[in-house]
Amino acid sequence: MGKWELPPKGGHMDLADGVYFQNMSIKELGERLRANDLIIIPLGSTENHGPPACVGEDTFIVTRLAELVAQKTGCTVAQPLWYGSHPYHHVGMPGTIVVPEEIFTGMLRAMMAGFWNTGFRKMIFLNGHGQEYVIPVAIHQFAKTYQVPAILINLNWYHAIPKLLKTKEEGGLFETPFIHADEVETSVCLNLSPEMIHMEDAVDTEPRGYLPEGHIDKAGNLWQRPIKWYGHVGAGPIELASTPEGSVGKSTLARAEKAEPAMEALLDYMVKLHDDIMEKFPPGKLPPIEEVTQRPKEELEAVIKGPLAKGGRSIYSLHYPP
Repeated sequence: MGKWELPPKGGHMDLADGVYFQNMSIKELGERLRANDLIIIPLGSTENHGPPACVGEDTFIVTRLAELVAQKTGCTVAQPLWYGSHPYHHVGMPGTIVVPEEIFTGMLRAMMAGFWNTGFRKMIFLNGHGQEYVIPVAIHQFAKTYQVPAILINLNWYHAIPKLLKTKEEGGLFETPFIHADEVETSVCLNLSPEMIHMEDAVDTEPRGYLPEGHIDKAGNLWQRPIKWYGHVGAGPIELASTPEGSVGKSTLARAEKAEPAMEALLDYMVKLHDDIMEKFPPGKLPPIEEVTQRPKEELEAVIKGPLAKGGRSIYSLHYPP
């Protein structure tokens, strides 16, 4: 405890302090690449999180995490994707912006192509929203289309620390199960971006499903039940009918200190993941061509050089549109 400064003093999205890709010049990005060519791409959403929380909560969680890791390791962070894919039961909630899956995956493929073409060929997609069933599709679509050497990893923050997000009776830190805009998620946001939370407006609701407990998992699939939370439609009511308040659980129980051990452990894991990738593949080094693709070596060597190098080409010479 205490290894990380939590909560952070603020965000970095509008600061020229060497964290965000979009805040740097092409010259600065070139210097960055020579030192560290890994980029964290935060994937959030815009959705109703109940009366106490901002609708960008998912995004602020992952940007604050990415900023802290970048400050510690020297990697780069992309400005976040603010709009995400949503499961059916979210549809219709005011404040929730639903992006169709084909548009969301297309956007991710385009982002991968652009970052790869710039030289950031090690990417961690840090997801903070219930769209973890969509992101791997985009990663594999990109890989099948371009077949270029790269490190492409989807990290859903809650999957890295499942034990710490469970209830106290199951060895965790919380009174109630992790679902959405509840005790757990609101505590996390209080720990990372407290200025976005107004606890005086917090409300409690009673989430419900139609089947007995034990079949369908909750957020993060922390209990590893037979059916993942997104593996059904109709086994429970939509949010408009069951929890129109937007908080799915007991947000009044949220406290920043409840989430601190989990956030410390998560940040430690993210640094380890970064360090393990960069130790195996230092700046400029990629997985061996002959082991990860069957594209002709000479074709790949040209795009690996990049569009501005002598004899080089852009990734878009292999395929367009992304």
